[in-house]
Amino acid sequence: MAADLLGEPPAPAALAITLFELRPPTFVVEAYYDHEPSLAALRRLLTEQCAGLGALALEAVPDLNWVALSQAALPPIRAGRFVVHGSHDRSRFAMRRLAIEIEAGEAFGTGHNATTALCLEALDMLVRRRRFARVLDLGCGSGLLAIAAARALPDARVFASDNDPLAIKIARDNTRLNRMGQRVRTVSAAGFEHAALQAAGSFDLVLANILPGPLVDLAPAMRRAIACCGAIVLSGLLEHQVREVVAAYRSQGFYLWRRTRRAGWAALTLINTRS
Repeated sequence: MAADLLGEPPAPAALAITLFELRPPTFVVEAYYDHEPSLAALRRLLTEQCAGLGALALEAVPDLNWVALSQAALPPIRAGRFVVHGSHDRSRFAMRRLAIEIEAGEAFGTGHNATTALCLEALDMLVRRRRFARVLDLGCGSGLLAIAAARALPDARVFASDNDPLAIKIARDNTRLNRMGQRVRTVSAAGFEHAALQAAGSFDLVLANILPGPLVDLAPAMRRAIACCGAIVLSGLLEHQVREVVAAYRSQGFYLWRRTRRAGWAALTLINTRS
């Protein structure tokens, strides 16, 4: 009830209110303000309607860069031969060829999500076995997978596409940060609907870490865009969603080469058998 009262007039407007269970039935309520509120006024408001309320306390929150601090707490991620790290670990990994610097931000893809790590491992598995000349990171988010492909395949043409302009900006910034700005072309596109992607010819590797619904819808277009014997890595799937996605791609002439799982998520590597 205290949390509800703090979130409604006549209480001063709080930027955020949190409710933590301490020891049932005891809870801790925290309200955050951009200006110092009257503790006496809040006490009067709450004690009128809340029985058994504990002592109120007012504490100044340090003016720190909380985003940077939270990013600094993220450990590097190792996936196959790839290492994904933030700027706080740059000195440790900057000299490694397959190290990629990505900050946690507004676009999906830092390597800390199981699906991204599974895609990196699948990419590493594939590039150990064969070379790829034309690669697309479809729904690129942060651009991590495109950068990884460009690092692992120095002779390949690499594209990164997303239908979110903000993601494209972030991906472009990340390619430059990782000195891959000249190697990775970023385009704003839904699916394969972009002149640059169509002019590229058939891709022999596509990485798509998106959602199962769009993946199923993209199956026919994926077949047309992938060269014979080309590979695709699909993720963003919960394990119970794998069957539907595999069925959609089998109907288009793909066969399932490898399936990996982690923390309830799955990644699929499929090969196009049609010319």
